Amino acid sequence: MAKNKQQPSPDIFLVIVTLSLLTVGLIMVYSSSAIWANYKFEDAFYFAKRQMLFAGVGVLAMYTISTIDYWVWKKYSKTILILCFILLIAVVIPGIGMVRGGARSWIGVGAFSIQPSEFMKFGLICFLAKYLSENQKLITTFKSGLLPTLTLVFVAFGLIMLQPDLGTGAVLVATCVVMIFISGARISHFVWLGMIGVLGFVGLILSAPYRIKRIISFIDPWQDPLGAGFQIIQSLYAIGPGGLFGLGLGQSRQKFYYLPEPQTDFIFAIIAEELGFIGGVFVILLFSLLLWRGIKIALSAPDLFSSLLATGIISMVSIQVIINIGVVTGLFPVTGITLPFLSYGGSSLTLTLATVGVLLNISRYSKI
Repeated sequence: MAKNKQQPSPDIFLVIVTLSLLTVGLIMVYSSSAIWANYKFEDAFYFAKRQMLFAGVGVLAMYTISTIDYWVWKKYSKTILILCFILLIAVVIPGIGMVRGGARSWIGVGAFSIQPSEFMKFGLICFLAKYLSENQKLITTFKSGLLPTLTLVFVAFGLIMLQPDLGTGAVLVATCVVMIFISGARISHFVWLGMIGVLGFVGLILSAPYRIKRIISFIDPWQDPLGAGFQIIQSLYAIGPGGLFGLGLGQSRQKFYYLPEPQTDFIFAIIAEELGFIGGVFVILLFSLLLWRGIKIALSAPDLFSSLLATGIISMVSIQVIINIGVVTGLFPVTGITLPFLSYGGSSLTLTLATVGVLLNISRYSKI
């Protein structure tokens, strides 16, 4: 299929929104981590400097990838997926994978580390975009189309659960389900699979005592205020006093060793505490604009592959945002999901920026 004529520049609006989120993230990583970093590393800028390095690498990757024809991801999707599976298998092998926070999710590379599950999300999006675009008619059948697709997704999910990392696994499955649904799968199939999925999710919770504690703490965190309910209570203590305009940038109280590592999963709580309701709404507005632009690029993409690829990327980011903010505000149980562009973390930040580069390249061929 012939592609649309390439535009001289990608979607500038998407670039502005992305860089705005990244700027807010850099400021808030420093503000939320300075006290803890100074205590632990005697350097208030420890996390901020590393985040700036990750951001620099990510922006460079975003720019470079925005110049690469998106068809490359279709051509090498199988190779990328195989490499992601190899990394996922390697990370659960003792001696190779690094354990942090009770999960063996990282592989050390020199002074830094990578999280293979983050790469798997993009690898699976690329492969599914190719498979679904080439087998759209089959996806309406369960045995020939939907079953093989879901089998692949749940193999990847199973490997992620060996770490274990339910949050990342949930984002991966939800993203893939959105792509499969958009490609034309039958709703009746999803109803049955949804029922099975709920039973499986309940089984995963019941199989691990710490997950049961998280559910109990989600329902009533005050049953264990110094244990399973500690994070959500401290998060709400941060959000509440923020009021309309916040306590002021840098004036958070909860970052003084109350909220554990506030620069990661619970950074939105510090944003709400320091910048108030207005600051929180501003961040959500930026994410909403990002979602709107991603959907616009997907709808105006020149072919089915690029449309599904754009859908997968923007769904992955949006689902992660919804889960993270839901956890921080007490709407969902604690999952350990970072907030895209804002939370401290190398693999997540650089890969998210790289995937925005893919969106930017697709926008060069989109009629927006």
